[in-house]
Amino acid sequence: MTGANATILVADDDRAIRTVLTQALARLGYDVRTTGNAAMLWRWIADGEGDLVITDVVMPDENGLDLIPRIKKLRPELRVIAMSAQNTLLTAVKATERGAFEYLPKPFDLRELVNVVQRALTAPSAPAPNGDGDDEQLPLIGRSPAMQEIYRVLARLMQTDLTVMIVGESGTGKELVAKALHDYGKRRNGPFVAVNMAAIPRELIESDLFGHEKGSFTGAMSRGVGRFEQAQGGTLFLDEIGDMPLEAQTRLLRVLQTGEYTTIGGRMPIRADVRVIAATHRDLRQLIRQGLFREDLFYRLNVVPIRLPPLRERAEDVPALARHFFSLAQQEGLPLKSVDTPAMERLKSYRWPGNVRELENLIRRLAALYSQEVIGLDAIEAELAETAPNGNADAPANEGLASAAERHLRDYFAAHKGGLPPAGLYDRVLREIERPLIQLTLGATRGNQLKAAQLLGLNRNTLRKKIRELDIDIARGLK
Repeated sequence: MTGANATILVADDDRAIRTVLTQALARLGYDVRTTGNAAMLWRWIADGEGDLVITDVVMPDENGLDLIPRIKKLRPELRVIAMSAQNTLLTAVKATERGAFEYLPKPFDLRELVNVVQRALTAPSAPAPNGDGDDEQLPLIGRSPAMQEIYRVLARLMQTDLTVMIVGESGTGKELVAKALHDYGKRRNGPFVAVNMAAIPRELIESDLFGHEKGSFTGAMSRGVGRFEQAQGGTLFLDEIGDMPLEAQTRLLRVLQTGEYTTIGGRMPIRADVRVIAATHRDLRQLIRQGLFREDLFYRLNVVPIRLPPLRERAEDVPALARHFFSLAQQEGLPLKSVDTPAMERLKSYRWPGNVRELENLIRRLAALYSQEVIGLDAIEAELAETAPNGNADAPANEGLASAAERHLRDYFAAHKGGLPPAGLYDRVLREIERPLIQLTLGATRGNQLKAAQLLGLNRNTLRKKIRELDIDIARGLK
């Protein structure tokens, strides 16, 4: 039965969840049977009942993930939707590897669950990937909605060779995501080779990637093995792909198109049995417009894009990350530390321009330098002030003008403690921006008002009027 009259078996030890699912699915015409344990669910399945299973992972008598392979063996056509409050990458991967149709983290969106149910009952059959996985240390930490979506995407990609483009600010964990795709994927027994395009001299990138033959260029005293050859049978991670020179881009494009490459100075094509994962913190579309990145290569690499959110967009993950890094520090021989509640709130409100990498460095520093077991707010404030660029602990690195203005305006509104600032805000803000803009422009043109007006896109008389209205000291801009 695959239509609206299908029977759905629900197993969850939370009575409230069973009630919510029963009401929502019954309204759509489904026959819903619920239980709070795995034993009853298995009995129904063994008796041939049900057209779809929705099961929690953690139940009092058995782990729902352990039940899935038994279900698939007994009734291969019966689809299983797994749910869990243990919202980690490993849970998502295990659910997918063991044959779950879909994995949903708790708390779930009811509309999304209904959509998944409808897809599970109507989608054509496809073979499910196998594998038991293990309890390796988690490569990614966080239970925020943004990370949950990444876990689900990664779980779907594990058993494929699709090319992936990971985009995110520096320090967000792009290499960790690439390593997770390799370690939990079908190439896990092959090598994982990472290369940073920005760290290799431009004239050596092609040789580094594709290798070279003896005598192919000055200094090539022997054959050189390239990264593609090193990664044969595994994964090649190309970090900071936006820094790759155009000549090397052309060679890489050919590999992605044909699956073959030649070494520098070589003639025989070599088959590339490699999964390619690329990453960048740069805007590749902007580089394409500037003629610095090939558009055809972008589309070859951007088959599956994954955006890693900056830490400031998932502040709720900071406590779990901090505990993880404190634990790692303890494993390295440092005493176990923690931070008190006010200190943790400050860590959650900080903007983290260096993202997860910056948080890790801070936690290691706290574990090494502070004697107290529980670290307080004063220590956190001191450390953040010490490391912040330009003395501003909340200004992110490379912050754009719009972001900086928004941050200052938020502070301005917050300063009025829930009330509204005085009237005339629009003109007042414009004046505050206009004054330094004109002052700096006059300084850059050495006081030449005609050049300054051209640079600003203003009429010369308009510029003179603004200089008078804003009481700008032209001489000050020349210092």
